[in-house]
Amino acid sequence: MNILSPDAIVMAAKDLGISKANYSLIKTLLLGFLGGAFIAMGGTLSVLVSGGMPALTAENPGLRMLLSGMTFPVGIILVVIAGAELFTSNNAVLMPGFWNKDFGLKKLLRNWTLVFIMNLVGAVCFAYLLVYLVGLFAQDPWHSTIIGIAEYKTSAPFWKVFVKGIGANWLVCLAIWMGLSATTTIGKIWGLWWPVMTFVALGYEHCVANMFYIPLGMMEGADVSLSDFLWGNLLPATLGNIVGGGLMVGTWYTSSFLKKY
Repeated sequence: MNILSPDAIVMAAKDLGISKANYSLIKTLLLGFLGGAFIAMGGTLSVLVSGGMPALTAENPGLRMLLSGMTFPVGIILVVIAGAELFTSNNAVLMPGFWNKDFGLKKLLRNWTLVFIMNLVGAVCFAYLLVYLVGLFAQDPWHSTIIGIAEYKTSAPFWKVFVKGIGANWLVCLAIWMGLSATTTIGKIWGLWWPVMTFVALGYEHCVANMFYIPLGMMEGADVSLSDFLWGNLLPATLGNIVGGGLMVGTWYTSSFLKKY
């Protein structure tokens, strides 16, 4: 199977980022909503599978994390192949065009802000309408599982969530890079799946995934306040994701392959 070279991947990301930076307001909002909903779909499957066999995973905690990681990537696959806007992947994809001065800081921040807000709306709407209202996790073991996830994610100190956010989006954006390298659908799926599976299995913090997990846990009765969610997890995870994707992938590869020294 033919794949793009590393320098060609950066050029593909640059062209894609220029396109995204120039999307209309309506297109950005609509695709941003889908991005949040698609990640919530992956999160739902992940909890359903990994939380559905407590007797087995209690004795094999690594298996629970592996099952969670193996099923979560459906969301990012939908984002890339079906088409959607995802804040975390855009942290990297827009950087080559930005550093090449194809567009300015205003367009970069406009995209990130609008997509972040709509990812949150999409994830919460999916959590409420298609998981909570229909009672998908109303019974144990899933009820206890989602509550435990929400409470665990909001109990860590700020610095730890921030650092785990770097790890999460470093891997997610490497997945995007690998997806860009492929020229076939199955190649893109395979390239996306491995790094995303890894970040989930390692327990890193992805802000858009947490826009689904934590609000759903709150709906199901988790002892988590809105402040706990916003300031205790979403803020540090988001900042870490920007570093992991924007610096460790987008800027790093731009400096390596696009800039001339």
